[in-house]
Amino acid sequence: MIIIISGPPGSGKTSVAIKLANELSYKFISAGKIFRDIAQKMGLDIINLNKVAESNFDIDKMVDKKIFEFILSEKNLIIESHIAGWLFREYTNIAIYLWAPLKIRANRIAIRDKISYDQAISQIIKREYMHYKRFNKFYGIDINDLSVFDLVINTSNVDVNNIVKLILTYLSSVSQNPQPLKEKDINDK
Repeated sequence: MIIIISGPPGSGKTSVAIKLANELSYKFISAGKIFRDIAQKMGLDIINLNKVAESNFDIDKMVDKKIFEFILSEKNLIIESHIAGWLFREYTNIAIYLWAPLKIRANRIAIRDKISYDQAISQIIKREYMHYKRFNKFYGIDINDLSVFDLVINTSNVDVNNIVKLILTYLSSVSQNPQPLKEKDINDK
């Protein structure tokens, strides 16, 4: 089974995806890590790589290609990504969207990244604005349209363990029959 976990920065998607992958003994991949690795190779931080990616679609295509390679090669996979829920939905079994209000996400990021709350708010707003523009421009995706997701969870008042339990309960109630994968040229996306 291939499961996508999407959501905005600070929603808990990475923590939940890692915990879920461990619970299910699935392989875990993070689009964010792939993106950060590209940033590091280019000597940039996330905000500046997002700025470069606004005019250079090759950045996103590198990330997309890597994720698609995993989709084609793995049977049991958890994908953590901002955009995978929209982009790769037809190749996966379950798509989950995690969400929390901006103030809660900013607090989480401030603690995680050891930055001020105001810095976290600023970073989130910049990243989300860049994501919205870029994903709409290059993919025609409206990241506010959550209709592609099977399950949407507000993570505000629920800890990671209970979110994973909720997802496991959901997974046990849905069909385990995967959709057939068709090899497609990722560059056409």
